[in-house]
Amino acid sequence: MELRVLKYFLTVAREENITKAANLLHITQPTLSRQLMQLEEELGIKLFHRGRHNILLTEEGMLLRRRAQEIVDLTEKTEKELIHSEEMVSGEISIGCGETQNMKPLCEIMASFQEKYPDVAFHIYTAIADDVTERLENGILDMGLLLEPVEVSRYHFARMPLEEKWQVLMRKDCSLARKDNISPEDLANMPLIIAKRQSVRNLLENWFSDRVEKIRIASTFNLSHNNESMMVESGMGLALVMEFACNNEALCLRPLNPEIASGCVLVWKKNQTRSLAMTCFINYVKTFLTM
Repeated sequence: MELRVLKYFLTVAREENITKAANLLHITQPTLSRQLMQLEEELGIKLFHRGRHNILLTEEGMLLRRRAQEIVDLTEKTEKELIHSEEMVSGEISIGCGETQNMKPLCEIMASFQEKYPDVAFHIYTAIADDVTERLENGILDMGLLLEPVEVSRYHFARMPLEEKWQVLMRKDCSLARKDNISPEDLANMPLIIAKRQSVRNLLENWFSDRVEKIRIASTFNLSHNNESMMVESGMGLALVMEFACNNEALCLRPLNPEIASGCVLVWKKNQTRSLAMTCFINYVKTFLTM
């Protein structure tokens, strides 16, 4: 597969129209159609459902789109790293992160670093830990800001300063809103909205202890406090979330008792060739966090 053809494929997948894609790529429609058919022949699969007015991806096409985008992103990232002189700290550092209060100290570190090295740009990719670690393994991301529990044996890491405390997000008219804190007994048989990550679910199940069989899961989530808040406000259940600034006047947060607090780590792969910008940033992070 040629990189050029993969870019053609991604453009068609995005536009869902051969004519629009050909115009954006500055090639003729027959040329683009021929390139796509040759790609399908090369792979031995059908990538598109072709209609009269649009063209949609098959399941195999959706898989290729994901991998093709990763290939293109990695290629562009490598090109940017290679074109910058080793004598000048410049380039791009890509960091994956979830929703965590430790983004604030990380942003402070990045801002301070850019004062010293203004030619370094940061790219922030927001996703759940599983997605972030996959992109780290594939070389698409340089670093990941991960909430514990997380397996860090494959990484070097720096521990972030803030502990993330688990809380219950509920409507203010909920009977539990009158309590100062929430126990496992309070949540027994209540409809719960919890994180989908298995490691997080294990953490919460351990907290429930002998009441684990009384857990009633109404829904799961990956990211977005907005979505969690809307589910809670609509009456779907109570959400077990990391503490955050809740601006919804209909909702409130209550801490868990016993408390659950999770650490947060900034990780990067071991035994990996790094750009000068990345090396400088790692050293800067270590120094900043020990000040």
